Amino acid sequence: MKRGFYTIMAAQFFSSLADQALFVAAVELLRDAHAPEWQLIALIPIFAVFYVLFAPWAGAFADALPKGRVMFISNAIKVIGCLMLLFGSHPLLAYAVVGLGAAAYSPAKYGILTELLPPSQLVKANGWIEGLTIASIILGLVLGGQLTGDSMSSRLMALRFPLIDTEFRTASQAAIGVVIGVYVLAAAINMRIPLTGAAMRPLRADRRHSLAYNLLALLPDFWRCNTRLWRDKLGQISLANTTLLWGTGGNLKYIVLAWAAAALNYNTAQASSLTSVVILGTAIGAVLASVSMRLDKATRVIPMGIGIGVLLIAMNFIHNVWVAVPFLVLLGSFGGFLVVPMNALLQHRGHNLMGAGRSIAVQNFNEQAGILLLGALYGAGSKAGLSAYTAITLFGLVVAGATVSIGLWHLHNMRRYPKEMQRLLAIARSDREGH
Repeated sequence: MKRGFYTIMAAQFFSSLADQALFVAAVELLRDAHAPEWQLIALIPIFAVFYVLFAPWAGAFADALPKGRVMFISNAIKVIGCLMLLFGSHPLLAYAVVGLGAAAYSPAKYGILTELLPPSQLVKANGWIEGLTIASIILGLVLGGQLTGDSMSSRLMALRFPLIDTEFRTASQAAIGVVIGVYVLAAAINMRIPLTGAAMRPLRADRRHSLAYNLLALLPDFWRCNTRLWRDKLGQISLANTTLLWGTGGNLKYIVLAWAAAALNYNTAQASSLTSVVILGTAIGAVLASVSMRLDKATRVIPMGIGIGVLLIAMNFIHNVWVAVPFLVLLGSFGGFLVVPMNALLQHRGHNLMGAGRSIAVQNFNEQAGILLLGALYGAGSKAGLSAYTAITLFGLVVAGATVSIGLWHLHNMRRYPKEMQRLLAIARSDREGH
């Protein structure tokens, strides 16, 4: 691997670490302010807002500047969001700004790999990046829990530096202060990412028209790609599954916090460790799927989504941490085992239909929209006065019911379009075998 790759890995690790720790700190900040429960739930979908709104232009922005600079700008935006949290802006607005930085960061971190490395090293590089991201998510959630815990927060609030006002009044403020430092470190590493020599593609591609005109011109192409993938008989099934999975997994981060508070009487610091256990289970499931599943058999894992819904409902009957830990590992492993073959099938169809870059943009748009939709449903239930147990039950029923609908949709395609489905599966089989 080139030296620049390890710089990218370091930058990605610290940026992702800070993202997860900030989530825990933001939950604690809202709890300190005695915010209504729906606002805590809204943290997840509000983070996804700009992933959806910015989707048609995210790739173009990443291609307009050197990727390292895009990643630097993205982390700087995240710092601005953190400062807004500290200096009195509404937490949801400030957290949405952090989400804007994350939305701009995503295409750059993956796009730079294709610029820096030869095709023969891309699979290995993506494996390292994904593995490191999972590690950073687990460690970030633990870090956030520790920073908001009594022991570490009291030490942070006691710190004083000359010429700098570091007087943090709450544990959440102290945690956000540390997170800002981690983002600054990630931004500094971004500046060390070498130039790849790849040609830049200015946002204003047509000089005869304004920048606004050129940006709007990207919309029709994006929607054509989105429509094309949804009309593909395998693409629509894999995209529906990954959208549901991301919507579930994204909101599960808060659901576990809410459940741990109700069932185990855990505070934010304690519950964040249980959230990291789900991520560990996801990694285990992903590894098992990668060594046992085939691309042309990917749709066989669809029923596992029903299992995820059932397990979510079963959470309500667990009140012992020693039962909860293996249970959450199992829950996470179901998601990991389901998402790997579905994601591979979606990438395969997207690459064949429109190319990898546009396919990733469409995938990000739909998956983050899934987080928004399911987060809004869960938040609406909480705002309506439902208990955590009832809201989790309804959430599990929605997940299981949606999975059943996707499975029936796939069976309908197999029966009504048998020749087309056989052709698509043959292409998947051929690609898997390298023909």
